[in-house]
Amino acid sequence: MATGATKMTPAGRRSGVTKECDVIILGSGLAGSVTAAILARHGVDVVLIDATTHPRFAIGESMTPQLVEWLHILAERYDVPEIKSLTSANRSTKDIGPVFGNKAHFGFMLHRPGEEPDPREATQLALPKIFHYNSHLFRQDSDAFMFYVAVRYGCTQRQNWRATDLDFDDDGVTVKGHNGEVFRGKYLIDASGFRSPLAEKFDLREKPARFKHHSRSLFTHYIGVKPFDDVSGHPKKLRPPVPWHQGTMHHLIHRGWFWIIPFDSHPKSKNPLCSVGLTFDERVYPKPTDMTPDEEFNHYLDMYPAIKRQFEGAQRVREWVSTDRLQYSSKKSVGYRWCLMSHASGFIDPLFSRGLSNTFEVVDALVSRLLRALRDNDFSVERFEYVERLERGLLQYNDEIVNSSFISFSHFPLWNTVFRVWGAFISPGVMRLTRARLRYVRDHDERHFQELEDAPYPGLWWPESHKLKRLLESTAETCEKYEVGELTGDEAAGIIMRMLQESDIVNPAFGWKDPEKRFVAPSTFTMAKFLYWASVQGPPEVNHLGREFLKGILKAGAKARKLL
Repeated sequence: MATGATKMTPAGRRSGVTKECDVIILGSGLAGSVTAAILARHGVDVVLIDATTHPRFAIGESMTPQLVEWLHILAERYDVPEIKSLTSANRSTKDIGPVFGNKAHFGFMLHRPGEEPDPREATQLALPKIFHYNSHLFRQDSDAFMFYVAVRYGCTQRQNWRATDLDFDDDGVTVKGHNGEVFRGKYLIDASGFRSPLAEKFDLREKPARFKHHSRSLFTHYIGVKPFDDVSGHPKKLRPPVPWHQGTMHHLIHRGWFWIIPFDSHPKSKNPLCSVGLTFDERVYPKPTDMTPDEEFNHYLDMYPAIKRQFEGAQRVREWVSTDRLQYSSKKSVGYRWCLMSHASGFIDPLFSRGLSNTFEVVDALVSRLLRALRDNDFSVERFEYVERLERGLLQYNDEIVNSSFISFSHFPLWNTVFRVWGAFISPGVMRLTRARLRYVRDHDERHFQELEDAPYPGLWWPESHKLKRLLESTAETCEKYEVGELTGDEAAGIIMRMLQESDIVNPAFGWKDPEKRFVAPSTFTMAKFLYWASVQGPPEVNHLGREFLKGILKAGAKARKLL
């Protein structure tokens, strides 16, 4: 049991035909299963319900440094070491199986219809090794793994079990199933995604969604997709430092993008599959009524010759998922004795792979409060108000950067600046999390995690930074002026580039202020220069973060050496 863990006394297991518990969770994907595992580990009587069964297909396969850090935090804070099995391709391969890809970068290549892509219209962010190698999660195995972890910790599970009715009263929630089985709990978490029974029950969906961004998607898994490195035809001197196939490939088109996420990019992987998707603005690319998904996807492949070469001889191995508009939102995420968790509350777009990072930030915020609420038998909405603000902020700020990106895809110099607004603040966003975790490992004081929430802009990837918020909002405003013709693409790009160059919180070591530096691949030496800048030369908000992060890294290293 973790320090400070609260042992819950389960309610009566059976009352007539009603089975009683503490918490009912709808949805056993990663969000629901990780939440169930944490709660069960702390003695909570949990029922985990799903309308389908494991293993199963899911997307959200590309990891980010921020996601990795949230996984480490959840594992340490709640003493569930199995969560660390998801933190890297090496760890997942060892603990779960040789089916995970290696993600060493975010790669972006611009394409125009009927033309070969210009290798100078590409950007790449290679992930520094200090933030660990991320992975391409093979979700059917990662999700099943965490589901079984939750069951091993004592969670009651029901697969292929469909909730037909939810009934709330002052004392709890009753969930009835299609087979007549009934569960009675103190709190309900809906982690089921878009088709949320809770959202339907309370008519929570906003119609239309409140977001600026628009997109729909086609996605599936293929076998035999060729690495872009093999088919691009670009000279080596114009290629990025990390091969395209070693990361998540984004092929950018006008107001849309293809994703290529290989699962064979890790040297020990035996998984030949590749996740493939096309996400584009449904206002520009209306969903056809006279094409199958295969025909529609091939229609767009025919427009982009270099991407098409990747698919020569490739075969689809799953049915397509073809969506309408992806964006949805809810009037609220938290109520008396219930929470719409993450993708049950709303969704923007898979661009930048923020879905799982956002999810586990919400898991942490909700679980920390729910454990205290169960202990106190107090489920007042006010106790969970931060979860509501966090979920709203995560969606709002993601909407700003994704909508700006889609607008910029049609003009490379503008995309080159938006890419920098996104990428330049990944490092401080992760550093604040790592600093809190290392402090907690040292003294197990919950205050370090509570301080992460004491920020003015929950949901922003560096939520303490007033300057980042202003830069993001100014970027969105500038891109929208380009969209409606008030600015040319070059004028808009110039405005954003000047903001980056004049900003004292933009890290100068990586080359974010140099528009000619299209491939950002920090070496160990570059990371040392960055940490020196952040610790000594940067403005106060960066300086404090850099010093504390460096101190934590050095102390953690010293402790590790003592154990050897």
